[in-house]
Amino acid sequence: MNLNKVLIAGRLTADPVLKTTPQGQSVATFSIATNSTWTDKSGARKEEVEYHNIVVWGRQAETSAQFLTKGSVALVEGRLKTRSWQNQQGQTVKTTEIIADRVQFGQRAGGGGGMAPRGGNVDQPAHDDFGSGPSSLEEEALPQIDIDEEDIKPEDLPF
Repeated sequence: MNLNKVLIAGRLTADPVLKTTPQGQSVATFSIATNSTWTDKSGARKEEVEYHNIVVWGRQAETSAQFLTKGSVALVEGRLKTRSWQNQQGQTVKTTEIIADRVQFGQRAGGGGGMAPRGGNVDQPAHDDFGSGPSSLEEEALPQIDIDEEDIKPEDLPF
């Protein structure tokens, strides 16, 4: 059995770059930083930052470029892909990227709340990072539906 699955959450290091292939396909690229912290043997706190190159295709590339900015939190699910090419000096260069299957937007940098597109204001409610913790959305009461059981007949059910 083989499995090539990546799931990372971090902050963008720069605004996404959106391009279009000659065939008209949208592709966005950006980098996400993730941090690891630990305590070494002497008790000193250590931190390490990893940078991940992300490639997003299609409509998701367009929405990523529209809504994500430097510092935004994003959750990326995808697969690893290594590609290589010859540079101008004739050396082989390799890079490993995450080809995103899904990008989920988190809270904007600076705690600004809602996800308005870059350069515009959209009246959308603020939300929390990936559904964890308290949200600024107001809880909506679910409507109460009263059905008399004698009104339901087995022959009226569609299954």
